[in-house]
Amino acid sequence: MRKPVPPFTLESAIEKVRLAEDGWNSRDPEKVSMAYSTDSLWRNRRMFIYGRCEIVRFLEWKWRQEHEYRLVKELFAFRENRIAVRYAYEYHNDEGNWFRAYGNENWEFDEDGLMVRRHASINDLPIREEERLLYWPLGRRPDTYPGLSMLGL
Repeated sequence: MRKPVPPFTLESAIEKVRLAEDGWNSRDPEKVSMAYSTDSLWRNRRMFIYGRCEIVRFLEWKWRQEHEYRLVKELFAFRENRIAVRYAYEYHNDEGNWFRAYGNENWEFDEDGLMVRRHASINDLPIREEERLLYWPLGRRPDTYPGLSMLGL
């Protein structure tokens, strides 16, 4: 079981979103994969990913490409066993070029609180290093660090 579990309340949906953000900011593929069912289905940009093993492989690949990765997620809507989020993350590639990725995700959970479906739409915007907004030390975003709305994103 992966609490909180559906049906979601406003408070439990916000908690679920923050837990997901914290997991992704750990950049630990094995840890992140445990939030998903063993047969989870993802659409990530134009890729389709099936199950935890593929999730781990994808995340290992992703974080080899995206350096200094920092992510902020925000609840957009929820109902019963579904949550919609919007998010932004920043990273640089091997050449030192910085990007801010903007996205929306639709999540569906089973009764144990594991995500069975994740549909992500993401757009990358090249930015200059001085345009970065996400500066906390790598890892979990501090509770006092502004969220998306406060950052104007």
